[in-house]
Amino acid sequence: MDVKKSLFDNLQNFFGFDNFKGDQESIITNILEGNNTFVIMPTGGGKSICYQLPALMSEGTAIVISPLIALMKNQVDQLRAFGGNDSIAHFLNSSLNKSEITQVKSDLLSGQTKLLYVAPESLAKQDNIEFLNLIKISFVAVDEAHCISEWGHDFRPEYRKIKQVIAGLGNNIPIIALTATATPKVQQDIMKNLGMTEATLFKSSFNRPNLFYEIRPKRDITKEIIKYIKSNPGKSGIIYCLSRKKVEEVAEALNLNGISALPYHAGLEPKIRAETQDRFLMEDAEVIVATIAFGMGIDKPDVRFVIHHDVPKSMEGYYQETGRAGRDGGEGVCIAFYAQKDVDKLAKFMKDKPVSEREIGTQILKEVIDYAESGVCRRKQILHYFGENFNETGCNCMCDNCKKPKKQFDAEDQLSTLLKFIEKTGEKFDDAHLLNVFLGLETAQTIAYEHSKVPEFGIGKEEGILFWKSVIRQAVLNNYLFKDIDNYGLLKLTKQGRDFIINPYSLKFILNEPIETGADDDDDDVKQGPGALDTHLLQLLKDLRKKIAKQKSVPPFVVFQDPSLEEMCTHYPITMEEIRQIHGVGSGKAMKFGSPFIELIKKYVEDNDIERPIDLIIKTQANKSQMKVSIIQNIDRQIGLEDIADSKGITYEEILKEVESIVNSGTKLNLNYFIDEVIDDDRQDEVFDYFRAAESDSIDEALNELGETDYTREEIQLMRIKFMSELGN
Repeated sequence: MDVKKSLFDNLQNFFGFDNFKGDQESIITNILEGNNTFVIMPTGGGKSICYQLPALMSEGTAIVISPLIALMKNQVDQLRAFGGNDSIAHFLNSSLNKSEITQVKSDLLSGQTKLLYVAPESLAKQDNIEFLNLIKISFVAVDEAHCISEWGHDFRPEYRKIKQVIAGLGNNIPIIALTATATPKVQQDIMKNLGMTEATLFKSSFNRPNLFYEIRPKRDITKEIIKYIKSNPGKSGIIYCLSRKKVEEVAEALNLNGISALPYHAGLEPKIRAETQDRFLMEDAEVIVATIAFGMGIDKPDVRFVIHHDVPKSMEGYYQETGRAGRDGGEGVCIAFYAQKDVDKLAKFMKDKPVSEREIGTQILKEVIDYAESGVCRRKQILHYFGENFNETGCNCMCDNCKKPKKQFDAEDQLSTLLKFIEKTGEKFDDAHLLNVFLGLETAQTIAYEHSKVPEFGIGKEEGILFWKSVIRQAVLNNYLFKDIDNYGLLKLTKQGRDFIINPYSLKFILNEPIETGADDDDDDVKQGPGALDTHLLQLLKDLRKKIAKQKSVPPFVVFQDPSLEEMCTHYPITMEEIRQIHGVGSGKAMKFGSPFIELIKKYVEDNDIERPIDLIIKTQANKSQMKVSIIQNIDRQIGLEDIADSKGITYEEILKEVESIVNSGTKLNLNYFIDEVIDDDRQDEVFDYFRAAESDSIDEALNELGETDYTREEIQLMRIKFMSELGN
């Protein structure tokens, strides 16, 4: 048989392709010849054909070990559609009932099934091992093979048992291991753990030239995401979050703002997850908001954007998740939001893990931080992480750092200082220690090694931490140093680094810029506007507020507080629906005071030809309002505030803040049952009279005027709530 002709015929007949991509043909030939094969190919490179086609051409059944039920279903559906035969491919996992399992086994025994997808947990079950011994196995494919390595981003202990199970299925069964993300360290781990050190390695470039990489500071993130999606109508995308709770919240916020989005995480029923995946593939939903479980093996070629709501846990994870964009070679925008708070959360998760796991996790997270904070070409950094050298001129401005180049500096002297110090100290330290030495910071380690006495101690104080982080990062990226990940991330000299010490030369490095992250949606106290404050409009609104306050015989802050007016001056609300979305307004205040403000703003916008940022008027989430409704109901039932706080799992201070927010937005609450127990009538009257005449609702000013010895902050806050409720609502 002419294998080559047969390969092309099968490719065309079964998949409808005229040509192979990259190394596909060589990989398939290698498997058909019965050789162990190791494939490292970026997402979208066509890994699945590398085992699907040889399986269809071989006698017997290929076992495909895959970590996700969703991935199995997706691939089996595609194979059945291509082959027009439901028996050609099956999966065996926990989602099947007894009769379905019986049908699968019957098809396998009859020889009709060419590919069987199994999860590693199912593979290890004794009854399945016994059954698989009854059928002819053509080869075993281990998909997402990085799961076998503790250094991989998605380590699964059950993957460690695969070698033992394969050995029990018969002698000399060829193995093909496939992954889209493997550093040199992970490659060694995979081959060792599968017992295939002699395997032929096929490694494609990790470069995805059509993907645009960007890091943004995490500030007012829901508005940022909605603004991006609304400015790219009709494009499908994936938003990744670290927690299930955040997935639900973000999906809800998108839907409230007219974007069809579905949540996807492991806490949902398998049936719902499968339906969600199908709806996304069928374009019934524009956006999937997901934990990292979503997308492995999902063959949707036209995902146009991938957004990381939270800092990714690892570079491998980040690369694989961003790799789901632009698989058809078209546009793929990859935006990750970065905040120190997220990094701290991830570091906190690692504290309870065993020491070795914690050390690995710390090294992996550090790479993500260095990537996010560096001013160097993003593509160069990603490819370097996977052991590939890349000249940044080839990026073609397809990352934020290349699109808007950062400041450069002459680095010859500092690089020389760094390399010489590493050589002098025996290559025994990581970047954190080196930074402490150059910045002159006395730590337990610098004192213990007496590095606080060396001439280099404090040599870089003037340039500062960003400068020295830039030097160290680029010394690694440009191969003067390498990071020994096996050994706590110690920095070691390369041949190029040793040569530079002997013959230094002029060179320029890029200076990192600080990423200033502000409050995100978790911080209710800080509300960022989308643009510059319109001070002229602000004065007009303050004048109107004063006029209405005089008519109603209330202080101006009872009508609307300053932060609400300021937000009106950046969002320009001109309908009742829009003014309700302004922080601190709500339905009650909008109905009572909103109309004259809307009329003034509408006229101002028309007279001054102002282009309103309509897309930034974000509707608030319902889950916050559910808590507010519950609090109002409890107050109506005259339950004490401490008891309400306990039932909601929040502090007393937080319940006061929630109650104040409800009242300030225009809802009337009767708290007399609670306040009368805390403050006597005369003192209540005194505070009430103070607020009636006050220019400001500041608690500090009230305490100053009324006397801190006579009143507590809590008492003033309770009376302010009562005052706002009775006079303003």
